[in-house]
Parts: sequence; structure tokens; C-alpha cells
Amino acid sequence: MSEQEQNIQQERAAVRRIPDPLALVVGLVSLGIAGSGFLGRAPDLSGFDPRWLLAAGAVALGLVLLVASVRKR
Repeated sequence: MSEQEQNIQQERAAVRRIPDPLALVVGLVSLGIAGSGFLGRAPDLSGFDPRWLLAAGAVALGLVLLVASVRKR
């Protein structure tokens, strides 16, 4: 193996991987719901308006598209 190939392998090994943010959020929400069910306490959702989920999703999608358009390839 040449020195250049070794350097490339070392650089690949040194690259820090970040966790998938969507999987992290879904996992944390799932843990919260499971813990709530285990304790027998259900959150009060009487004042919750599901339209806020649509608005939050649109904002999140806009941010993702903005970051993707600025990010280098």
C-alpha cells in the first residue's frame, strides 16, 4: 500500500460521523411516549392544534432546503 493510500484511509477514519437528526428526534419522542405509557400518565392534548405540526413541518422543510442549497458538494 502506498503512502498516499494510507493517508486517504487515515483521513476517512478521522472523519467524525454525526448521528442522523431525524432518527435521533424520533427515537427520543418514542422513548418519551413509552415512558409515559409505562408510568400510566398520558399528556393532556386538549389544547393541541394539529395545524401547528403542518406549520412546523413547513419551516423545517424550508430550513433543510436552504441548508442543502448553500452546502458544498
